[in-house]
Amino acid sequence: MSSKQFRKALEQEKPLQVVGVINAFVALMAKEAGYRALYLSGAGVANMSFGIPDEGMTALEHVLEDAGRITSTVDLPLLVDIDTGWQIEKTIPAMEEIGVAAVHIEDQVDAKKCGHLEGKKLVSQKEMCKRIQAAVKARKNPNFMIMARTDAYAVEGMDKTIE
Repeated sequence: MSSKQFRKALEQEKPLQVVGVINAFVALMAKEAGYRALYLSGAGVANMSFGIPDEGMTALEHVLEDAGRITSTVDLPLLVDIDTGWQIEKTIPAMEEIGVAAVHIEDQVDAKKCGHLEGKKLVSQKEMCKRIQAAVKARKNPNFMIMARTDAYAVEGMDKTIE
């Protein structure tokens, strides 16, 4: 249901305001404030749940735990940052199972850094396409949304970002 809710919210509110939440309590406050969709970032998990920088040190299990707490508490669609995807064929079904509505995958190498930090390294465009294809193949629900995210601008400039 939350995947359909997310798509409906995207159609009804332009642009859709997707508010960042770091835990179930903040998700409840966002719902009370009237938001229609929620976002759990990789940095949010690393910073707020572990007190560490977002440099690829959290694992799928950590994100699933935080996301599951949110989806079991609030009936708003949740978009989750899945970093570089971990094992994509396992990540996508696990996200669907706990009620996540959508995910985004980034184009950094597995030892990723937060998009705001220096020293990011990107995978090839071909590798990023493989990630997206693997995610689409792994989903069971055709409404489950998979988004791509790039850090190309900071690393390679605008032309490469657009490419």
